[in-house]
Amino acid sequence: MDTAQSQLAQLPADIVSQARVREFAAGELLYRQGSRPRAMLCVLEGEVRLLRHSASGGLAILQRSRGGFIAEASMEAASYHCDIVAAESGRLLAIALPAFRRALETDSGFRRAWILLLAGEVRRLRAQNERLHLNSAAERILHYIETAGRDGVVRLDQPRKAWAMELGLSHESLYRTLKRLATKGVIQIDGRTISRPRFAQ
Repeated sequence: MDTAQSQLAQLPADIVSQARVREFAAGELLYRQGSRPRAMLCVLEGEVRLLRHSASGGLAILQRSRGGFIAEASMEAASYHCDIVAAESGRLLAIALPAFRRALETDSGFRRAWILLLAGEVRRLRAQNERLHLNSAAERILHYIETAGRDGVVRLDQPRKAWAMELGLSHESLYRTLKRLATKGVIQIDGRTISRPRFAQ
């Protein structure tokens, strides 16, 4: 069962049946920063990202979802604090906020599942914050492999340019550093799979 299905399975069936399915195209701005949240969003297919623009013109990926809920913090927010943009075409489920809140209040099983989901998101954000405070590109790449991968292996589900943005690096810096680490034997690269040999020993 994929992420979206496992998360939706925790919701009461009548809530899901009343939700609205929205199709989107790659690059589409789904919700704009400052607009009022009216639904909880669950990505069914494709990829959706939360993007924040800095005053200097930079762009940061705060969250990305290829299946499952996104922008969970918006449930009690007066407005979205970033843009919600489709990186790939796909579909999402928009669950009206009143219905979602009612499910949390009345269904203890869903309430526990939601708490566990949010706890996992907090852990992810802590790792991301720690990673972005590392000074070198090599440190950030190795940290990502160790925290986002499994047993020292990470399989990228996004283009490397997008990964560079998530790491807070230019794509040129990412490519150079990957090549240097691979040449030194610190990592091994096989297509989209990157591993640290020492974990495999």
